[in-house]
Amino acid sequence: MLKLSKKSKVIQKSGKRKSAVARATLKKGSGIVKINNVPLDLYEPKMYMMRIKEPLLLAGDVAGLVDIDVTVNGGGINGQADAARLSIARAFVEHSPKLKTVFADYDRQLLVADVRRKEPRKPNTHGSARSKKQKSYR
Repeated sequence: MLKLSKKSKVIQKSGKRKSAVARATLKKGSGIVKINNVPLDLYEPKMYMMRIKEPLLLAGDVAGLVDIDVTVNGGGINGQADAARLSIARAFVEHSPKLKTVFADYDRQLLVADVRRKEPRKPNTHGSARSKKQKSYR
């Protein structure tokens, strides 16, 4: 087991959204953020890149003191972005607890996972959960 000194504390947090799972590793550094080894500034589409940046902007100058490496698996691009956003925010809260109120006031989804999932398919449907085949009694 590798022992870490107080100065080189590594924080690992995870976040989920639909079937996407993100694991964020936060360590002392110079403000570099990577999502699946891609720098955040090069992340595409831009809308999701901006969504992932929200906790970094809210954290302020704390974000410039740490490096964050996020690994995301499963789900689609939207679920992956929300999972990454959640894991980054949770890591920041463990790093500096005063940010918890800032994140909660801005958007509660930064701290609490969205537990909604796709409803299972039912029999006698067209591949969806609720719409049924039309009946005719003539």
